[in-house]
Amino acid sequence: MAQATAPPALNTPPDAVVIDGFPAHGRYAGRIARIDWSTLRPRPPWLWRQLHHKRWHYVGLGNDRLFIGVAIVDLGWACAAFAYLFDRRRLTLLADWSQDGLPGLQAAVPDAPLAGADSWFRGPGARLSLRHQPADLLRLQVATRVLRIDATLDLRGMAPPLLAVGPVDGGLAHATQKTSALPVRGWAEAQGRRFALDDAWAAVDASNGLLARETAWRWASAHRADVGFNLQQGYFGAQENVLWLDGRPIALAAARFEFDAQRPLDAWRVRTDDGLLDLVFTPEGARAANKNLGVATSRYVQPIGTFSGTLRAGDGAAARQITGLPGVAEDHCSRW
Repeated sequence: MAQATAPPALNTPPDAVVIDGFPAHGRYAGRIARIDWSTLRPRPPWLWRQLHHKRWHYVGLGNDRLFIGVAIVDLGWACAAFAYLFDRRRLTLLADWSQDGLPGLQAAVPDAPLAGADSWFRGPGARLSLRHQPADLLRLQVATRVLRIDATLDLRGMAPPLLAVGPVDGGLAHATQKTSALPVRGWAEAQGRRFALDDAWAAVDASNGLLARETAWRWASAHRADVGFNLQQGYFGAQENVLWLDGRPIALAAARFEFDAQRPLDAWRVRTDDGLLDLVFTPEGARAANKNLGVATSRYVQPIGTFSGTLRAGDGAAARQITGLPGVAEDHCSRW
């Protein structure tokens, strides 16, 4: 009988994403204090940095009743935020809010991805924030006309998060810190109804990069206490592909997304070239947005649903069957 072969181990994170003037390319397991590109050599010109430096915080959280997505985005020359609540029982978006603004004046996304995080957005009738609190908690607050959220995400005892650093065609480099399942406490309100979040699991995506003007990706993410994964196919290659099994992060190979872009609510197949992940994603609904500002465009659809299929800890390892794992997939293309 062939022995199981473990995938390459994830290394301990460096102290910084730039070492001796060069990006510290690689996949790592653990936290980093800051994602700071200021010591790159040669340093890109100021105007280029303003046009190409993109930062965002995204939180996805859900349970058997609902799924919530919240993002605060700094594009350098503009900013944006969105928040939605999808009712998984009624298969409908109870709240879907978004707004654009001016960076620095209406929003900020810091270099700190987790500890020290302080992202915020303020616009007409809207206040959003994701802030690190004492006792190693992240507090997520949303106050808009259609959706209110007050929730804490517990970083204590979490599985080692992913740190991925890598090159980007047409840009310079990108880095992302992603967590798996974080326990949640709090509530959300939409359409006059309050939902308890105390049995939900959350994942945080803190991304920061010097990206190409045209950037496209497919993405999938789903998490609960014993299993989670993050997959991306597109501008960042396989850098951020990772599986968490019982709290242990496992590097995954390139991801393949098979779906009909014209019918995103049909089933998707998501798998990796190493055979460690092979799942079917069954959408329940979706949030979509298309913007055309002339100099900038964005096409985005994020279906919400469940993943079922097989996961393996290594080549030849026994398959773990999963069914009904809630999460999201995404098809996104931007000229920014």
